[in-house]
Amino acid sequence: MKLNYIFVLLAAVLLVGCELEELPVATTSKGPIFSSESGLVLYTNSFYNMLNGKNLHRADAMSDYLARKDTPPYITEGNFSPQVSTGWTWTDLRNINYFIQNCTDPKVPLNVRRNYLGIARFFRAWFYFDKVKRFGDVPWIGKALDVTDTDILYKGRDPRAMVMDSVLADLDYACNNITTNSEPTRSLITKYVAFAFKARVCLHEGTFRKYHANIGLQSTSAAWLNQAATAAKKVIDEGGYKLYDGAGTDKSYRQVFINPAPMATEVMLSAVCDLALNNLNDANWYWTSGTYGDKASFIRTFINTYLNIDGTPFTNNPNYKTMLFKDEVKNRDKRLTQTIRAGDYKRTSGGAVVPSPPLFSYTYTGYMPIKWALDDMYYDTRDLNINSVSIFRYAEVLLAYAEAKAELGTLTDADWALTVGALRKRAGITGGLSTRPTVVDPYLQANYFPGITDPILLEVRRERGIELCLEGFRFDDIVRWRRGELMQMEWNGMYVPQLNTPMDLNEDGVMDVAFFKTPPATKVPGVTYVEVAPIVAGKPNSQLIAGDTSGELTWLNNIPRRWTDKHYYYPIPTGDIITNPKLTQNPGW
Repeated sequence: MKLNYIFVLLAAVLLVGCELEELPVATTSKGPIFSSESGLVLYTNSFYNMLNGKNLHRADAMSDYLARKDTPPYITEGNFSPQVSTGWTWTDLRNINYFIQNCTDPKVPLNVRRNYLGIARFFRAWFYFDKVKRFGDVPWIGKALDVTDTDILYKGRDPRAMVMDSVLADLDYACNNITTNSEPTRSLITKYVAFAFKARVCLHEGTFRKYHANIGLQSTSAAWLNQAATAAKKVIDEGGYKLYDGAGTDKSYRQVFINPAPMATEVMLSAVCDLALNNLNDANWYWTSGTYGDKASFIRTFINTYLNIDGTPFTNNPNYKTMLFKDEVKNRDKRLTQTIRAGDYKRTSGGAVVPSPPLFSYTYTGYMPIKWALDDMYYDTRDLNINSVSIFRYAEVLLAYAEAKAELGTLTDADWALTVGALRKRAGITGGLSTRPTVVDPYLQANYFPGITDPILLEVRRERGIELCLEGFRFDDIVRWRRGELMQMEWNGMYVPQLNTPMDLNEDGVMDVAFFKTPPATKVPGVTYVEVAPIVAGKPNSQLIAGDTSGELTWLNNIPRRWTDKHYYYPIPTGDIITNPKLTQNPGW
């Protein structure tokens, strides 16, 4: 009931918010809003739209580890420019600043006002963190602008350091003044969500400053990393969260992402779906449709980073390059088969449970995601999903703590067991849970982080990629680590041993797919046939086999993706620079 009430309030306040935006300040009636706690609740609930939580399940659509039906325009040469850039919008900021300016009515007790001001400043930090990640230097605006504020409206960009110091001040205020420690629906900001967000922001800023020497802020990196570690530890020690493990190592990880109600032990903030209110998401439609969405699947290079169940690197096996799909998914980190279709994965169709191997009418690589998709095919068309989408969860906090400590060189064996060890234990891994790694994995180093020689940091980054995949972190991670070159990684897929030979991908005795250059005279019923000839119908084919007649699948190698230093920031849209020439354009654009 409380959740339904919140949604009703949110719908109501959107109307109020529109009026506040359109009416001149002098004529807006502030009393009903700012003179009671119920008014403050209504107003601050309007900020939650900024989280865009229902779409987080597809937020990694542009990342290094996903192949998709087309190359992202942002890194396709000639396909992106300031003329098509977006994101330089400020309406949400004015809404927040208006609240902060006017939340002063003494009829509301001071501690109550400070609580809601803390929520508002959380969202102002959210707004500016997003802007800085996207554009770098941006104007800091700390008041609700009026038409007479032309000096602020048309000023230039403020330095990143100044803006991020202001973001940190907002987060500190939120952490110190939000009074709610725990909220059962997991749909509202609490004190510990604020600390989790502070850990996220400080980790990003600390590593960005460390690896982007060109901005001249390396000397301040450690201070931000210490802030990240301290904020994360606050959640760990006081927040009362733990990793959900109630369904065992085979199911617990995925259950966090497909359960209708947020797994409250682990999920800290969620976009909660509600069938009765028709508040749903489109995860199944996006991840299972051959026409809707991006038809995104993992590449083999990333799948190779999942450890063996004993904690050793999969790529230590000398035969890993030619291992068949049915074999490579066995005896691995159990998050693998909870993230992609593999093994005995099944789905429900009209009440019948049917084996569901990778479907090559959807996937180009064979590594087809299931992390967010419900197993009933009923949900595969349109936005019907009832599973909630997590925005903050405890696993991210553990990883933020581990990474910040690893970057500082202060991560202990106890820290390792508390964070990475705990996550791997939930995933069924048996080795290396209590002591820090001492040996560099050459595959991970060569393919992902050639500049990193610390085995602890390498393993923390491996863990972050696997645990948080498809949750919207990967592109930001690549940017802050200054590893944009990973966006050019080949889109490779499973190993094909020979042409014209059907393969049983899930070992259920039924053949699933075959690859050919010349169409076979007789096709096996039920088998999907995929053409891998270099030329199809007089045009270059995008689906090939690397070794011609055997080898890894490849996809879209004929359309190059190009990353340069300018891509670490988006360009400011041309129209906004025309309106305000003081903004200046980001380098390279």
